[in-house]
Amino acid sequence: MAQLLVIPSIDIKDGKTVRIVQGIPELNCKAYGNDPVEMAMIWRAENAKCLHVVDFDSSHHHSHKNFGIVKNICESVVIPVEFGGGISTIDDAQEAMDIGIFRLIIGSMAFLNRKEFEKIISIFGPKKISAAIDVIDDFVYIKGRTENTNMRPVDFAKNLEKMGIERCIVTDVKKNGMLRGANIELSKQIAEQTSLKVTHSGGIAGYEDLNELNQYTSAGIDSVIIGRALYENNFACQKIWRVAESGIFN
Repeated sequence: MAQLLVIPSIDIKDGKTVRIVQGIPELNCKAYGNDPVEMAMIWRAENAKCLHVVDFDSSHHHSHKNFGIVKNICESVVIPVEFGGGISTIDDAQEAMDIGIFRLIIGSMAFLNRKEFEKIISIFGPKKISAAIDVIDDFVYIKGRTENTNMRPVDFAKNLEKMGIERCIVTDVKKNGMLRGANIELSKQIAEQTSLKVTHSGGIAGYEDLNELNQYTSAGIDSVIIGRALYENNFACQKIWRVAESGIFN
């Protein structure tokens, strides 16, 4: 069985690490402090193999004031950093790539400006671009999860596949940060009905969720983003990566 890659999430707003609940930045991550760079170094020390960074100021206000912090994260760890938030033009994409990230996550543009999105894929290559599929009540949402596209997730994923995307990040927004279980069926449907590699995001509360998710690595779910459950110490951090590497969560 393939190994499931566990990716810690670092969500940034106003230069600080924040906790995300149902897509909304709220309480600071008091368990480890508010410094995103320090947080990145902690996760690396805990043996993380990749980091997921989201810039909420860029996503909601198209502000790049946190880009310096993201650059410091990339320079402070020796593991790949994927980054998302407010990328709406080729210039945005180039600026984000220039700060040292490994992979860029793009959401709204894939729906609003397909031509520009396809140009970005052609410039950087599909391995450097991942598409965000944010879902609320079985519809894909864009613009910081505020606008309904009226598209179903699988249909949107199939369109992304036609555009040349190889990977997507699937998030059930209502599950995000709630610690009440994950909508694994959503990620499973996209993985089984497309050839996309799927990163699951949202709702992971403990090993039981990871064990269920691990059953579908052969279907194409090869990674999972975890935020609040890690920050609130629902896992023994060193153990989670060793277990993930073994492919056995029981």
